[in-house]
Amino acid sequence: QGPAGGRSRFNEWVYGVEAVPTTMPVIKNKRIFLTGGAGFIGSTIIESLVEDNQIVVFDTFERNALREKPFARHPNLTLIEGNVLDYQSVKQAMEQAEIVVHLAAIAGVDTVLRSPTRTMRVNMLGSANVLEAARVHKVSERIVDFSTSEVFGTHAFKSEETDRTVMGAVGEARWTYAVSKLASEHLAHAYYREFGLPTVVVRPFNIYGPGQVGEGAIHAFIKKALADEDIEIHGDGNQIRAWCYVDDMAQGVLQCLHRPEAVGESFNIGNSRAVVTIYGLANTILRVTGSQSRLVFTRKDYVDIELRIPHVEKARQLLGFEAEVDLEEGI
Repeated sequence: QGPAGGRSRFNEWVYGVEAVPTTMPVIKNKRIFLTGGAGFIGSTIIESLVEDNQIVVFDTFERNALREKPFARHPNLTLIEGNVLDYQSVKQAMEQAEIVVHLAAIAGVDTVLRSPTRTMRVNMLGSANVLEAARVHKVSERIVDFSTSEVFGTHAFKSEETDRTVMGAVGEARWTYAVSKLASEHLAHAYYREFGLPTVVVRPFNIYGPGQVGEGAIHAFIKKALADEDIEIHGDGNQIRAWCYVDDMAQGVLQCLHRPEAVGESFNIGNSRAVVTIYGLANTILRVTGSQSRLVFTRKDYVDIELRIPHVEKARQLLGFEAEVDLEEGI
């Protein structure tokens, strides 16, 4: 095992693939508008852009990871409190934007189950407002729409971007998130085909890392582990996930902003190597943190994703994207 967890040449040997050199995209002197930019992923993306660009964040600030960042008061950063359901506010805040990154959404299993109607409204109508405002303003360089890996349904093994999307039973609240995100994907592609808007869709696969707010297994498990509190595992813990460190996710998005090949495309962004069951994940966190927490198995009262592993070759070929941080290093 070599430096940094044995990646690069080690991965070439094990996985039989040629490593793709990834260069840091140079994005300078742009006005970049981010809905939901105060969130976990949005604030990480901003960190790479704020020194050389004018950043406008449009957010309700219900989940605010940005306030803890060292650049929260950067002179290039403008914060606007607003809701994507308010079209006029979105349009006004987006003025002169050259790049739009649309992250604002209702997400998280517990939140979605509590508020399925709000989930559908914000994720569908909010996306429609953002795309229409971008059309009106003739946003010229890029509009990145955030979707979700949940569009692949309960069993997704090395799912490719062109694979069929799968929904659960109508009326099952869990699926309102995936359905609403899939609708925004279709709308983003429609705006590209009909109006020539330079849209890109990204499907994140289980993102984690510093600054995570809201729900998320790694976030929740680590907080409990550091306090030596019981860690709850829903069901038997055999659900399988591929986990992607947030810095890798941010690099994938920056490549989408930079590379002309991205326009009109959808991309899985994830780490297909960092695969583990939820039970195995909890044990890894206990080992890395040296925690004395107990694992407690609880009843699962909702439909869950049993298997979710991305196929990321398209992002590798068109974007030069390669996730670098493997799971134990990330934790």
